[in-house]
Amino acid sequence: MSDTARADASGTLPGDLMIWVLIVSELLVFGAALGGFMAVRTTDAAGFAAAQDHLDRTAGALNTIVLLTSGLFAALALRACEVGSRGRARLWLGAAAALGLVFLWVKGLEYAAKAAQGIGTETHPFFTFYYLVTGFHAAHVVAGIVILGLVSWRDNVANIENATAFWHMVDLVWVLIFPVIYLLR
Repeated sequence: MSDTARADASGTLPGDLMIWVLIVSELLVFGAALGGFMAVRTTDAAGFAAAQDHLDRTAGALNTIVLLTSGLFAALALRACEVGSRGRARLWLGAAAALGLVFLWVKGLEYAAKAAQGIGTETHPFFTFYYLVTGFHAAHVVAGIVILGLVSWRDNVANIENATAFWHMVDLVWVLIFPVIYLLR
């Protein structure tokens, strides 16, 4: 049994303490932003619903599938590294990062469509939150892609474990953003 499997069986979190400090702090920031969004939405439910109708739910759903699949690929990279298949781990990390780029491309198409409609951060409070929350998330996707690239170069179990934990946090945040911003009325 690997050290990671033993650690998981003992009930401790995988990865280093500092990655979990980072993950929890990021979840708190995103939670506060989404909480603020929902609080402001209560002051203008009809305006938020009308603004929300300008979003591309299909693109949001596609990005959800893309990020969840990339999370699977990151997990497969960790598993490959644990069994000593460094080449396969690098391939899975590359696939996870590539899907991160697909996410950014789709998000860029969404932003371009909003810009073509003349929709910006000043259009309505909904879009102020939309751009801030999804833009901040996109910045985390970029950071995650860089991290996945770095750990593919320094591909040991501990590094991939920490990178995968961060990448799963990025996935989790999107799984919260998508329904709150794109779907809930």
